[in-house]
Amino acid sequence: MYGPDSTHDPALRSWVESANDPLTDFPIQNLPFGRFRTHRNEPWRIGVAIGDQVLDLKLAAELCPWPARVSVWLEPLAAGHLNAFMALGSRPRRSLRAALSAALAERSEQAPFLELCLVPQGQAQMTLPCNIGDYTDFFTSIHHAKAVGRLFRPDNPLLPNYEWVPIGYHGRASSIGVSGMPIHRPNGQYKLPDQERPIFGPSRRLDYELELGVLVGVGNDQGQPKNMGQAEDDWFGMVVLNDWSARDVQNWEYQPLGPFLAKNFATTISPWIVTQEALQPFRAPFQRDPASPQPLPYLDSPANREYGQVDVHLEVLLQSAAMHERGQSPVRLSQSNYKDASFWTIAQTLAHHTVNGCNLQPGDLIGTGTLSGPAQEQGGSLLELSAGGWQPIILPGGETRSFLLDGDTVMLRAWCERKGARRIGFGPCVGTIAPAVPWPAA
Repeated sequence: MYGPDSTHDPALRSWVESANDPLTDFPIQNLPFGRFRTHRNEPWRIGVAIGDQVLDLKLAAELCPWPARVSVWLEPLAAGHLNAFMALGSRPRRSLRAALSAALAERSEQAPFLELCLVPQGQAQMTLPCNIGDYTDFFTSIHHAKAVGRLFRPDNPLLPNYEWVPIGYHGRASSIGVSGMPIHRPNGQYKLPDQERPIFGPSRRLDYELELGVLVGVGNDQGQPKNMGQAEDDWFGMVVLNDWSARDVQNWEYQPLGPFLAKNFATTISPWIVTQEALQPFRAPFQRDPASPQPLPYLDSPANREYGQVDVHLEVLLQSAAMHERGQSPVRLSQSNYKDASFWTIAQTLAHHTVNGCNLQPGDLIGTGTLSGPAQEQGGSLLELSAGGWQPIILPGGETRSFLLDGDTVMLRAWCERKGARRIGFGPCVGTIAPAVPWPAA
């Protein structure tokens, strides 16, 4: 942790005029990384979002003069390899950010060169920002844990290990996709309450999960765990994450081993990685209720107590197919905040992940788990908002929802906003539910 610097100055302006719009997710104070192309027959390239434009780093490396050390850091990015840049660590990441900020700032001498390297975001086809080799989903929101626990264990909603150990499970990296990909309703096996035998068919209780995702920067060798300081220094950045869930399939299959087909059919992330450096003005202390158990020594550090949390505002919106046809805007279902929702910090989850010798790699994705506030209306899933399906939500026009129907579009939003700092956002994380694919007959 190095604290805010000149790249975070809220008065800093860019010669890319759209970056100066106070409502943009991508002012010059953000500069997130993504992977894009403009035509299907061309290779994917690494870019940086600035206002409504993408700075093509391949062209920027070729057409713009840079100091020698900056050219070295641009090499893996110009070659389209974000993972290789992520592996370089925090110092090159901070230094390249400073160089890009200066080059994109008003009155920059590099502006005439970089103007030739801009692509309108509307013309950019986005894909996953990096190669994601592994995916782990944690369960960091104590409010979500209690809310779901009350549905199944009213007298004992929080299991005894929750306040001592970060709970997580290994997900499926191959089914992670970028915002805008269709989400086919999954088929699976589940048991209805009034039937003795399970049935097979499309999930009837399809849900979203409001999460953030952390991308690992520097990895670790197998058998060599990260301490809290290394864990804090080595994460690269964050995305918005929707870990779609089939609640009926999950309820039937998860005992005794945990999530499987109910979770691995699709996970959606936003296309831009907001770097740890861009989030510096929004760091916050990690504080535990004195009545709760305090972290064990391997999960504790003075730095984590001082600034371990990140203040990120979160929002879920839904637009049904009927609302879309009537031209109605999406309706907000809930709002919450990562800082208030999370019982464990990013550094704690990474340190715990490696404490047994597990080796993380650049680009590995770490999910926070569903992020919910303390009130029911701050639930990060329909499971919570509808009280397990017993209290349907009323949408504009009189429609109701306990769980998602085909044609529903779910939009997750995240942004950071604080007095004395420039607002930054994460970009879209959107998915529309498509009908289940028929099971192929033998």
